[in-house]
Amino acid sequence: MSFRIAIEPSGHACAASADETVLQAALNAGLTIPYGCRNGACGACKGKVLHGAVNHGKAQEHALSASERAAGLALFCCATPLSDVVIECHELRTLGDIPVRTFPCRVEKMDRVASDVMLLHLKLPANERLQFLPGQYIDILLKEGRRRAFSLANAQHDDGLLQLHVRHVPGGLFTTHVFEKMRERDILRIEGPHGNFRIHEPATDRSIVYLAGGTGFAPVKAMIEHAIHLGVVRPAQLYWGARNFEGLYLHDLANRWAAAYPQFSYIPVLSEATANDAWSGRVGLVHHAVLADHHDLSNHQVYACGAPAMIDAARRDFAARGLPGDQFFADAFTFAADTAAVPAR
Repeated sequence: MSFRIAIEPSGHACAASADETVLQAALNAGLTIPYGCRNGACGACKGKVLHGAVNHGKAQEHALSASERAAGLALFCCATPLSDVVIECHELRTLGDIPVRTFPCRVEKMDRVASDVMLLHLKLPANERLQFLPGQYIDILLKEGRRRAFSLANAQHDDGLLQLHVRHVPGGLFTTHVFEKMRERDILRIEGPHGNFRIHEPATDRSIVYLAGGTGFAPVKAMIEHAIHLGVVRPAQLYWGARNFEGLYLHDLANRWAAAYPQFSYIPVLSEATANDAWSGRVGLVHHAVLADHHDLSNHQVYACGAPAMIDAARRDFAARGLPGDQFFADAFTFAADTAAVPAR
């Protein structure tokens, strides 16, 4: 059985099954409403049920009192519909609506997927969740006020662990620590979310080009997984560039996306392929591969993440192929050694 959930004052609506929370139904429909812990403990998702009825589920008394329930309030992270409902809550429409918060977190898992790339999986305290948009990043807070920025590589619907893709920078203060001294169960402090790199819904059905260089794949991965989760059917292409095959550290994952979703294609590109790579695919600069495949980009939307030189060249050359300036969205990675005191990835 499915119920209709209408949200006021925005007028948006979505469908929820009887065992699906109001929050999850909204997120599945691409609607962003406030939440924190997702388990009925913090009260961040509290709102009013204007019409209809809900099961309050595991809402905890300190977060939702009996008097608040009687007044029609509910915690949408654990409330499930018993009928069609109309709720009242604030939808997050802009990046400024999402609060920047500071958390301790535990290094839950470390996956070394290449000689110089580590996937970190971070776990927040039991009653906390980080609300963010795919494409945004967090800061790792270090001593003496230093911080390092890393894009979130997981989509918001999969927020049990936060995933970061860390490339080892020779002499890098934090990245050297990750590769030489960090252990699972270590504690870090993070702050976020930050950044304005995110999906922008087009006025028309523009095709999407994702352009990633190296670990610039991280936020692009989050965007693609978010689109897959929402069932987006717009044509999309991922161009992922690396120096050698090892740099395509999640090559199999990208191939699985391409095999499973007809609207999605994956074009890997190596700039310095060696004989050991036994590479028969595309070579050269990754944005040149886009130009070779697209003589007219006027009906496209581009999301690019990588080194500043790649971003600048793509912006210039794609504009010459007709891409509107307001349809190019980018995040440029910079890297810092141990003497730097600015955010870097």
